Amino acid sequence: MFHQDWMHLALVQAQMAFEQGEVPIGAIIVHDGQVIAAAHNEKEQRNDPTAHAEVLVIQRATEVLGSWRLSDAVLYVTLEPCPMCAGAILQSRLKQLVYGAMDLKGGATGSVMNVLDYKLWNHRVDIVAGVLEEECVDILRMFFRKLR
Repeated sequence: MFHQDWMHLALVQAQMAFEQGEVPIGAIIVHDGQVIAAAHNEKEQRNDPTAHAEVLVIQRATEVLGSWRLSDAVLYVTLEPCPMCAGAILQSRLKQLVYGAMDLKGGATGSVMNVLDYKLWNHRVDIVAGVLEEECVDILRMFFRKLR
């Protein structure tokens, strides 16, 4: 499969968030060519500011693999991660991050800042940005238009 195919699965998660009144951000983690975890934002549902799609999907993937080290896994997420999520990505030792839309207000993996690109970190995460960017932006626009 290609990055676009995996990102479509993350968009399915984003649509689930949309339908539940959550900011529509979805994520999946792929390991050995299989989706091992999927999640979407659940901040409102859980009343938890840390219940971002990335944090939840990392937690679920570590349960599946029985290890906090996700060094052979790829995270697909529809929106560029925030600083908290970038830290979780770094701490979980993910091999690669693939995201759709840039977050020009709070993105922490390339647009506003890049938490993952610090020379003293002992781990490097490969980043691929802009996969299905238009579709990822569109679902966010629809959600916020609906709120107004």
